[in-house]
Amino acid sequence: MIKYEIEIRKSAQKSLKEMPKRDQLRISGVIDALAENPIPPKAMKLTGRDGYRIRVGNYRVIYTFNTRVFKVLVIQIAHRKNAYSLGDENYR
Repeated sequence: MIKYEIEIRKSAQKSLKEMPKRDQLRISGVIDALAENPIPPKAMKLTGRDGYRIRVGNYRVIYTFNTRVFKVLVIQIAHRKNAYSLGDENYR
């Protein structure tokens, strides 16, 4: 099976480091699993823009992937109340 390369934006890495350790471990596990399957059963396609989101407790992991170069790009990791309110400039 083909493994995808995982790339995490610096802003997403910063958000992850600021979270409680328990949540960091859960989210890191979900992100690592994207290398095996970029569209797991719980992933939802975003409406109005490219990308997918995965729910991890009260947090959301927003990402895109490219099947030609086998790469997953984690765009944002945020609390559910803030995950969708940021402007579109964060998704380009």
